[in-house]
Amino acid sequence: MEARQQGLLETQPLQEVDEDVVAALSNSVSDEEREEMQVELDKLEEEISTLRQVLTAKEKHHAELKQKLGVNPLSEFRQNFNKSWHEMQTSTAYKKTQETFSTAGQKASAAFSNVGTAIGRKFGDMRNSSSFKSFEEKVESTVSTLKSKVGVPSNSGGSFEEVLSSTAHASAQDTPASATRLIESSEQQCQNTDSF
Repeated sequence: MEARQQGLLETQPLQEVDEDVVAALSNSVSDEEREEMQVELDKLEEEISTLRQVLTAKEKHHAELKQKLGVNPLSEFRQNFNKSWHEMQTSTAYKKTQETFSTAGQKASAAFSNVGTAIGRKFGDMRNSSSFKSFEEKVESTVSTLKSKVGVPSNSGGSFEEVLSSTAHASAQDTPASATRLIESSEQQCQNTDSF
């Protein structure tokens, strides 16, 4: 049973195992190798420090040159944007998308043209239908009735707007006479009231 537990579970904590591995590595490296590694580590740290100083100096020189050239963050952003825009427009994906949209636009334009033609044809068919002709006859008889009431001869022709205009004109002429009659009747009522 104990053999089974060792197979599934470690008896020592993980931390102790790690410490044992580090200790084993430390014991396997000789003092000479350790000194060589330390010298190499020191050289690497010195190179890193030197590279940081060189990078700082180059960044400073870079900023000075940009300032002398008048390159500010906004103009730099514009240049980057224009460059990216140009690269995007010359990309294959952009060209394919542009072609697709162009083709779709042409097809949509043709479809709208066909729809317009079909609608025009339907209106023509509708105008020749019996129900539209019946409606047209009713409108004509209404216009004739209005003309006769206004006093325009029925054979004088004229458009629907002309009939409406003449009707409005006739009612405007009628209004002053009606207003005069209304004033006269109100004056009579006032006189009748005064006599009581």
